[in-house]
Amino acid sequence: MRTLALDVGTARVGVAVSDPLRKTARPLTLLARSDIEGDARPLAEIVTEQQVDELVVGLPTTMRGEAGKAARDALGVASRLGRALNVPVVTWDERLTTVMAEASMVEAGTRRDKRKQKRDMVAAALILQSYLDSRSHGESSE
Repeated sequence: MRTLALDVGTARVGVAVSDPLRKTARPLTLLARSDIEGDARPLAEIVTEQQVDELVVGLPTTMRGEAGKAARDALGVASRLGRALNVPVVTWDERLTTVMAEASMVEAGTRRDKRKQKRDMVAAALILQSYLDSRSHGESSE
């Protein structure tokens, strides 16, 4: 079984998946936000295809750790998807993951137009890797 992670943005949702041993994360795909709002089928297909039994949704808290509008939105998405997909959902702090994703792609020499396409998927992989690493060290989720 695997863990799936989402980086929920206003227009796009980055998706990443773990390996079966839940040691590493990799970017998987990018979905339009509208595709998961009214219809969870695209994610349900991924859940089935990838044999996912846990979903991690990035929680965009402020630098002070407070929940603003974006965090409340992510919590709503997490709740709806948990019911629609019938898998446990946890939220995980995603502060600075988009910035780190962009920086890693710049460092790797990824062209600007390709960075925009991949940024949310890479951010989802960073969220997931952080979550997986914390589990291996016994930290609890939020």
